[in-house]
Amino acid sequence: MLVHFSKYHGTGNDFVLIDGRKQDTSLLDQSLIHRICHRRFGVGADGLIVMEKSEGYDFTMRYFNADGGEGTMCGNGGRCIVAFAHQLGVAGSETTFEGIDGIHSASILSGGEIRLKLSDVSGIRSLEDGYILDTGSPHFVKFVENLEQVAMEQEGKEIRHQRRFGKEGVNVNFVEAVTDTDTIFVRTFERGVEAETWSCGTGITAAAICSYLHHKSDKITYQVRTKGGELQVSFQPKPDLLFTDVYLTGPASHVYNGSIKAGD
Repeated sequence: MLVHFSKYHGTGNDFVLIDGRKQDTSLLDQSLIHRICHRRFGVGADGLIVMEKSEGYDFTMRYFNADGGEGTMCGNGGRCIVAFAHQLGVAGSETTFEGIDGIHSASILSGGEIRLKLSDVSGIRSLEDGYILDTGSPHFVKFVENLEQVAMEQEGKEIRHQRRFGKEGVNVNFVEAVTDTDTIFVRTFERGVEAETWSCGTGITAAAICSYLHHKSDKITYQVRTKGGELQVSFQPKPDLLFTDVYLTGPASHVYNGSIKAGD
């Protein structure tokens, strides 16, 4: 059986997207998803996203990590599936969809960028060496200098598996202020990919919120530089470390369409 897909990326964070409304996706088990995402033996991607029907919204988003396991919310993947839905005629320039962490709304801006609303953020904890918070996925955020020199594959992997973050571990973000405190540079080691990705939407969102706290800032909009490009994060801080109206804005680019053989 052939599975038809589209390849998208959001600032270098790339995904295989499948329209599961009209295709049989029952063969998409963990082993096959891992093979599809493999950069040597498959299409190659940081994750795979299936669009499914929704009862009350435009569609449902199911996200799988590159290792084949079903993941938590993916910010760049969320922006890419909005562009995918628009291409298919499933949604217009405004859309509302279901994710694993709840309901999300998004807009396609006049310049083509996708503005995605993420879930409210609370329960942020300050640790001795950084911060831990959930922006749809769990993230550890650490502030450093000379971020370009950080050995991500070594340091990110070591932190990702530390016992303090539980059995499932955590995504690891290193952050450096670039100019003043409202422009930041972020690098992320993603669990499930088990490597540094060129951009992580929920990771840069976590980094922006932690920058507001770490620098005791009054800035609520952050320009974020990643290895794959630039994005913007904005939010509204509330009492008791609650952040609402959390938005992630940036490009979502269609790369190509294709098909891959599933099963015998």
